[in-house]
Amino acid sequence: MKKNIFKLKTKQLKEIAQSLQTKVENGLGKDNTEIQCIPTYINPKTSGIEGSALVLDLGGTNYRVATIDFVDGKASIHPENGWKKDLSVMKTPGFTEADLFKEQADPIGEIKMEGKMPIGYCFSYPAESMLNGDASLIRWTKGVDIKEMLGKPVGQPLRDYLNKENGDKFTEVKVINDTVASLFAGLTDSSYDAYIGLIVGTGTNMATFIRPDKIKKLNPEYKGEGLIPVNLESGNFYPPHLTVIDDKVDACSDSKGAQRFEKAVSGMYLGEILKSVFPCDEFEERFDAQKLTNIMNYPDIHKKRYVDVSRWIYKRSAQLVAASLAGLVMVLVSHDKSIKKIHLVAEGSLFWSEDRKGKNYKDLVSEELRKLLIEFNLSDVHVHISKMKNANLIGSAIAALS
Repeated sequence: MKKNIFKLKTKQLKEIAQSLQTKVENGLGKDNTEIQCIPTYINPKTSGIEGSALVLDLGGTNYRVATIDFVDGKASIHPENGWKKDLSVMKTPGFTEADLFKEQADPIGEIKMEGKMPIGYCFSYPAESMLNGDASLIRWTKGVDIKEMLGKPVGQPLRDYLNKENGDKFTEVKVINDTVASLFAGLTDSSYDAYIGLIVGTGTNMATFIRPDKIKKLNPEYKGEGLIPVNLESGNFYPPHLTVIDDKVDACSDSKGAQRFEKAVSGMYLGEILKSVFPCDEFEERFDAQKLTNIMNYPDIHKKRYVDVSRWIYKRSAQLVAASLAGLVMVLVSHDKSIKKIHLVAEGSLFWSEDRKGKNYKDLVSEELRKLLIEFNLSDVHVHISKMKNANLIGSAIAALS
């Protein structure tokens, strides 16, 4: 491929940002839209967080368990980064709800617990928040497909199973996704006007806080106060200016027509994009963003055409993320003109990946976002991007203890 079909001009990036802005507003107004904007009915404490919680973090591949103690608003995690387990087995055909519960329960016996405690469950799949803090599974992503769990609560059945296995140790369960967990973790610094949680790893998604009067579809029975955490499920955004290669990757996927933004941006799919550019060449079957960045980082041992195209795909992913962030910033500022300082907590291996021969992913996103905000006459709005260790665990504990 001599011509870079993945190159995006500023005009195109602006159109992508405006498309996301329109679709987010649409999602705040009604159900079953492209960007779902799912309200999370948990009002997180921003101060005075005290107590202990068990935290479960179920991601695209890994599963972590920890207890978190909050004393004077400061979190301590035991064990230090959580007890980690590879749970890619949940992607195998025939894997059941009972199998998942057993796999999740196994490490909990290794965790030291004193007395009863609530559970904060970081569940990184599309789920609709319920008024009691649980969440009902909408659909699986990231190659998982446990059909009997669709449309059902994910927290309460797991809590009941864990209580049966561990002797009634758990009082209640609050379920949030990884993006909302990152959003909540950002609240530990209260010096900002607005907050965004972002994931760019195996998959991609964003979350933010929205004023209740701007969410027309809000459950009328919700009696909470303050801003509402909203899980955008932005991986399902279908941006303009995708390519024929993206169409090909989508057509070969298990979820044709869905998660188009995720398929152009996230770590699970970047390798598939590269493979689709060179359909006659042989690549490893599992070819993710890490392998793509290896090609960029070690150009001397790879074909030049692979290196060039890998760079194009990597840069476009960062530009698409920047455009989506610009669109979300426009939503926030349109709701509240006083917003000038935004705290973005970013998670995910791709977002924090390094390019030894060029600009790192985070820097590409940051520079493109700045350019777009200036283009949209928002030069006085500043987005501070931070990496928080164990954001998922801390955010989930805040949910459990709020």
